[in-house]
Amino acid sequence: MILVVGTTGNLGGTVTRMLLAEGMPVRALVRPQSNYQPLVDAGAQIMMGDLKHPHSLDAVCKGVETIITTANAGFRGGDDTPESVDLHGNRHLIDAAKAAGVKQFIFVSTIMADPNSPIPIARAKGKTEEYLRTSGVPFTIIAPNAYMEMSLVGFVGMPAMQGQTVYIVGEGRRKHSFISMHDVAAFLLAVIDDPAAINQKLLLGGPQALSFEDAVAIYKQVLGREITVAHAVPGEPVPGMPDVVAQFLGGFDLFESPMDSTELARTFGVRLTPLEEVARASSGAGVA
Repeated sequence: MILVVGTTGNLGGTVTRMLLAEGMPVRALVRPQSNYQPLVDAGAQIMMGDLKHPHSLDAVCKGVETIITTANAGFRGGDDTPESVDLHGNRHLIDAAKAAGVKQFIFVSTIMADPNSPIPIARAKGKTEEYLRTSGVPFTIIAPNAYMEMSLVGFVGMPAMQGQTVYIVGEGRRKHSFISMHDVAAFLLAVIDDPAAINQKLLLGGPQALSFEDAVAIYKQVLGREITVAHAVPGEPVPGMPDVVAQFLGGFDLFESPMDSTELARTFGVRLTPLEEVARASSGAGVA
C-alpha cells in the first residue's frame, strides 16, 4: 500500500492519478473539509487525518509500505503555516511512519531547503530533511527547482493567453532550471522501491535554464503574437497580484539556479519536458 499525503494539491493529485493508472493501491490522507470526491472516483482509498494532529496519523500509516508526501502550507494561511505543516506536520508523519515500519518515506522538498534559511518554507523543509535523515526511516528526498506550471505558465502563459499584461517582478533575466510538475511526479513514481534512491537526495531541474524574459519569448512563438510586458519594482505592489505572490516572483530576480539533471533523468527513466511543450499543451496549440 502506498500512502500519498497532499493528494488534493496539484502535485499530489497528479501523483495519485499516475499511481492508480499503474494499478498500484493508493491510500489518500485527506482532511474532512477538502474536496476529495475526485480521488474516490479515481479509486483511491480515503482516510481522514491532518498532519497537524499527530493522533490522526497512526491508523493512516498502518499497513503502508511507502509514503509519498507532497503536502505543504502553500498560500492557504490561517493555522496552515510552514512551521505547523511543513515542519511539525511532517515530523508527526515521520514519527508515525517509523512506528508503522514504513519501508520508504519519499519527501518532496525544494532545492532551496536550508535549516538556517531566512525564508520560512525553505527553513522548514531543511529542518524536516535533517529530522528525516536521523529518524531511521529509509528515505528518498526529492528536491525540485521551481515548477514551470506554477511560475511560468501561471504568471507568463495564462495572462498572455488571455491578452492581459504579463508582469515581471524585477528585470526577469536571471535563469532557473524550471521543471514540469508532471516530470517531478514521474520521478516520484520511479524512485519507489528503487535501491538507487534509498537514503538519497535527488536535486531536480528541467532541461533548460530559463529567465522570465525567455519564457515570454517562448510564449510569443507558441501563440504567434506579441505579448504586452510590464516590469514591476521588487517590493512594490503589482496590479491584480497579492503581495505574497509578488514577493515570491521577485525572489527569482535575486539569484540563479541553473542545473543539469540529465543523468538523473536517464538513471530513473524520466523524460524532461521543455517549456515550449508545456506551453503548447497549456495553450491548446498542440506539440509540434
